[in-house]
Amino acid sequence: MVEGGGMKCIKFIIFAFNFIFVLVACGLIGLGIYIQVQLSEFFDFFGNQFAGPGIVLIVIGFVIFIVATFGCCGALKENYCCIMTFAVLLGVIFIIQIAAGISGFVLRESMRDQVVVILKGAEHNYGKDGKGGVTKAWDKLQQKFECCGVENYTEWYSLLTPKLVPTSCCVDPKSTECANRTQTLNETEFYTQSCEEGFVGWLDYEIALVGGVGIGLAFVEVVGIILACCLAMAIRKEYKVL
Repeated sequence: MVEGGGMKCIKFIIFAFNFIFVLVACGLIGLGIYIQVQLSEFFDFFGNQFAGPGIVLIVIGFVIFIVATFGCCGALKENYCCIMTFAVLLGVIFIIQIAAGISGFVLRESMRDQVVVILKGAEHNYGKDGKGGVTKAWDKLQQKFECCGVENYTEWYSLLTPKLVPTSCCVDPKSTECANRTQTLNETEFYTQSCEEGFVGWLDYEIALVGGVGIGLAFVEVVGIILACCLAMAIRKEYKVL
């Protein structure tokens, strides 16, 4: 089969486009796994309530990887049906990503409020018998995000006896001075940032990132749909000529 210069050009562009998509898919899967691993440390707080963002990224990454591979095969074999199927699948992914991206931005505020409520409830179980998982999760959270208390470190004064902050609030959690002193602590010795600002801020950013990536990729996929349709028409015309 003698190929026209235009079809050769479109085939090359689709190959390049799908190669970039494969890389993007791998990046999305990696980012999704990273978010899941980070949140799994705080399973005692949230369970699977906020597993959504990471899972969405992983699923979208796998789907894009498969569709991109399908597109490459269709272009290589110059198969009209494969190319059109590729275009339709990209269209479906486009709709899903736009919906997921908008939902992520819309639900961010309610998610933030919900996380704060959960953290406040867990705060009352810190150090209690049978709540070792919650205590460890709080210690990990405060050290990891360099924060103390949900909205203010002084919250711990009414929850712990004597009036202390947990050692995980200390810049150096092994410091006996920090661990044994009361609210007369020097603020340079422990974290004063609230966990709403630290952890919830991080989670809020990750959800915004998922939404932004989804919407951004969706518009790139429009280019892929147009290119696939152009190649499909070129293939069809060439077969008609033959």
